[in-house]
Amino acid sequence: MKKFYDGLCRVEIWIAGLFLVLMVVLIFAGGVGRMLGYPLNWAGDTATALFAWSCFLCADIAWRRNSLMSVELLTDRLPPKVQAFCRYANYVIISVFLAYLAVYGVWLSWTSRARSFQGIPEISYSWVTMSLSVGGLLLLITTILKLRDEWRGRPAHSAAVIADV
Repeated sequence: MKKFYDGLCRVEIWIAGLFLVLMVVLIFAGGVGRMLGYPLNWAGDTATALFAWSCFLCADIAWRRNSLMSVELLTDRLPPKVQAFCRYANYVIISVFLAYLAVYGVWLSWTSRARSFQGIPEISYSWVTMSLSVGGLLLLITTILKLRDEWRGRPAHSAAVIADV
């Protein structure tokens, strides 16, 4: 299972990087095309869809690496057992929210399947709204692993420290 998860993390890093680069290329190509008198109207819309996916994938990567912003001004002054309780409580609250996000993201994708994305008839809005479910699920897996590591007394999510791709 660990090999599968490590592979999933590597693929996630690769896809997130690809989507970020494609976003920049599409926005740049759209600007150049507009300057030359041949606007690429679909470039901005496609970049918007890639942005939605990139946000969730990059959030999971940052969460897995403990690179998200945190304010520990108060909790650092608490006794270690209270700090651990606060971390457990945070992980549980985050898990509940992410489970809600994943479940209702699927519902949103299902209900928006007939809607076209940005007026492009060939692309369903569900492709964009699925980023909510997939991203929420990936973040939930990372949170559960962090909770497990906390319970076992391991350092912050040591199970998924993966070399950069």
